[in-house]
Amino acid sequence: MQTPFVTTDWLSAHLEDDNLVIVDASWHMPNLARDPRTEFREGHIPGAVFFDIDAISDTSTDLPHMLPTPEAFAQAVGALGISETSQILIYDETGLFSAPRAWWTFKIFGAQNVAMLEGGGPKWRSEQRPTQTGDQSPEPTIFTPSFTPEAVVDFDTVLARLTDKKAQILDARPAPRFNAEVPEPRAGLRSGHMPGAINVPVGTLSEAGQLRSETELKALFAERGIDLNRPIITTCGSGITAAVLSLALQRAGAKSVAIYDGSWTEWGGRPDAPIEP
Repeated sequence: MQTPFVTTDWLSAHLEDDNLVIVDASWHMPNLARDPRTEFREGHIPGAVFFDIDAISDTSTDLPHMLPTPEAFAQAVGALGISETSQILIYDETGLFSAPRAWWTFKIFGAQNVAMLEGGGPKWRSEQRPTQTGDQSPEPTIFTPSFTPEAVVDFDTVLARLTDKKAQILDARPAPRFNAEVPEPRAGLRSGHMPGAINVPVGTLSEAGQLRSETELKALFAERGIDLNRPIITTCGSGITAAVLSLALQRAGAKSVAIYDGSWTEWGGRPDAPIEP
């Protein structure tokens, strides 16, 4: 699985592979009132384990689902029966929403063979493929992490890049939020965007839960004046859809992409962060 995606046909043919670990990484916006773990128990792809994006995170901060330490990540996914050499296949129940965040997280911590299910749970279900209920009890294993620090940036780095222009800042939030036309879904955050940021709404990157083609994505980025040969930092509301944007940039051939993990939850909550309407 050296491609970011595999098809439902591929998964159907490989469901029983010994080294394959299927991972449900579903996560939903708080305002949707959906509980992904409950939904997992009610039905998931056979053999899948549930990856809790909120729980497998840095618990020392109030910011949501920030990257954990390599050691904490290794302990959590080892308990799910996942090693760095496992064949890891990630999906979510939206189609293409939170799975890229988990995909990026596994890769940043050294997983050697990780992909996503094209179309996710909705496509699998639409094809009347099998599901199972309840929790899984995987056999724990050892995940040996190797961290890639350049793939993630913090507040101070983004602030510096806004000044020195050494990287382009791309924001995956919907245009009404980027343009301060609607309030943020999280209480207490200011509205608007970082000065000089470019809006690339996550909804423009996929169709029916599947990422657009390389040609389509290249055209989309070109229309917005984005130089794929220059460094790029992606951001969003809380670091989830920034990973979808990073994935799309990778497909389009971007040379250097990092995610601002704190994203707007941190930026919009800090009085010292510069904001444009």
